[in-house]
Amino acid sequence: MFEIPKLKYTDSGNFFLMAGPCAIEGEEMAMEIAERVKTITDKLQIPWIFKGSYRKANRSRLDSFCGIGDEKALRILEKVGKEFDVPTVTDIHESGEAAMAAEYVDVLQIPAFLCRQTDLLVAAANTGKVVNIKKGQFLSGEAMRFAVDKVRESGNDKVILTDRGNSFGYSDLVVDFRNIPAMQATGAPVVMDITHSLQQPNQSSGVTGGKPALIETIAKAAIAVGADGLFIETHPQPSIAKSDGANMLPLDQLEALLQKLVRIRQAVR
Repeated sequence: MFEIPKLKYTDSGNFFLMAGPCAIEGEEMAMEIAERVKTITDKLQIPWIFKGSYRKANRSRLDSFCGIGDEKALRILEKVGKEFDVPTVTDIHESGEAAMAAEYVDVLQIPAFLCRQTDLLVAAANTGKVVNIKKGQFLSGEAMRFAVDKVRESGNDKVILTDRGNSFGYSDLVVDFRNIPAMQATGAPVVMDITHSLQQPNQSSGVTGGKPALIETIAKAAIAVGADGLFIETHPQPSIAKSDGANMLPLDQLEALLQKLVRIRQAVR
């Protein structure tokens, strides 16, 4: 694992964690989540990166929540990073956003639907930041080596790959755990995105559904298979979250889940 600024407990032997809300809804909510997750990860010595999208560009409906304003949300991410001394990660959607977001966060994330966008990958690479590429729901793990090559051949070796399931019919996803070792063969650390893997997209309502009851199942399996990291979106009240509430983990359930996952990690190391 390459060095990520402010990432702690890297010698603990634990998996690393990307966790936070789906979207930055406001400063108070972001700080509440960050404070709680920091307390938990300090206790369990889990390396943690705070996750929050400053803007949600991929929405089913025009009236879906997209964000509170780019600069306002990015400044909240910056404040979380400074106050809690933790690295932060956010999505970018177009090549012109890379340099802007890089001024505020430590890791730039490429959404799954955009993982083949060459200009976006190159722009992210050129910032010198860590680049986390989510595997497209339409791709195999093996195919992600080409996305990794685009970043590396642009002069940036700091690449993370994240699986988030594969399309299964029109309105469901299935997790193929063969993708974890397949992507690890690129030499990049591999993350399992637990919560997005449990989405049920393309619902007739235009609002994505989910199966959060299976979060623990997918997380346990990912650690047992050997994932280097986990991605978990969490919120104090998922039912009123403005984005992806149907598949987020309630914040008060995070500690118990991570305790179990740490024990599994210790058992399979």
